[in-house]
Amino acid sequence: MVDHDPILIWGAGAIGGTIGAYWVRAGQKVVFVDVVPEHVQAIRTTGLALEGPVEQFSVTGPAFLPADLGGKFKRIVLAVKAQHTAAASKALLPHLADDGCVLSAQNGLNELTIARVAGERRTMGCFVNFGADYLAPGRILFGGRGAVVVGEIDGTITERVRAMHALLQVFEPNAVLTGNIWGYLWGKLGYGALLFATALTNESIADALASPRHFDLYRRLAGEVMRVARGRGVQPLGFNGYEPAAFMPGATEAAARASIEAMVAHNRTSAKTHSGIWRDLAVRKRKTEIDAQIAIVGPIALALGVETPTLNRLVELIHDIEDGRRKMDWATLDALAAETC
Repeated sequence: MVDHDPILIWGAGAIGGTIGAYWVRAGQKVVFVDVVPEHVQAIRTTGLALEGPVEQFSVTGPAFLPADLGGKFKRIVLAVKAQHTAAASKALLPHLADDGCVLSAQNGLNELTIARVAGERRTMGCFVNFGADYLAPGRILFGGRGAVVVGEIDGTITERVRAMHALLQVFEPNAVLTGNIWGYLWGKLGYGALLFATALTNESIADALASPRHFDLYRRLAGEVMRVARGRGVQPLGFNGYEPAAFMPGATEAAARASIEAMVAHNRTSAKTHSGIWRDLAVRKRKTEIDAQIAIVGPIALALGVETPTLNRLVELIHDIEDGRRKMDWATLDALAAETC
């Protein structure tokens, strides 16, 4: 499904660029915004190229730096790093139509931030787990398919969310329309905690998750997130091998092992071997999304009376790597396991 109403993608990196490229190829009008001048210029001229085993193709389209954009849009896909959500939401607000909405194609609970800026009525939830990396201006690795889910944040099934679901199916035929988007977002937080743990090492996602001596650690990490979700009255939902029920209080060890094995199997199929977290630390040498994704769980847990010592220590260790106090190594993951057992 395509229509003649243009979509604005704010953040044309790994996630926004990949989805946008598929829409452009299908004939959908797309306008790209990004803060990297060379990337904006490439999209306009030589093209936005997807590489990797899924598909390889290139598209061109209108692209702007934020300060150069004009006009208003009924649909804006926000695909910036979680820590930039508040600033980006304020910057895009003048371009959001009164009856429009912002779709959060990000990691974390960014819909809460967007809703504070744009209003709940103009906020739509989204969950993505496909593998993509920004390689260079105009180049994105599309390493492997994964879950894509969309839903209104109040749980209703509206005409606009049905239309967005149809558009997302242009990119991912198995995209899901849900009345429980918060369930998927909290599920992704549990999985995200595991990804941050794997980024304490230089190993691939699959190899780190497959480590037998860290099984108890992974079980604790995911379990802490799931207990907070339950305290919030959320029913977390699973995807791509991650089964929230396997990490809930009372779940069996066998269930947790089966889920981790399924996550390992899923990640073995992707050409994107390492997480975006690892890439931020090892390649791009910049801050990760740890504060916007994982650190925010601590205060929520505290208010609920739920203890999250493993998550809290994970945040500290990621900060240690960001600030050069620790190396990405098995020893750092070992330290998390030993200090929080």
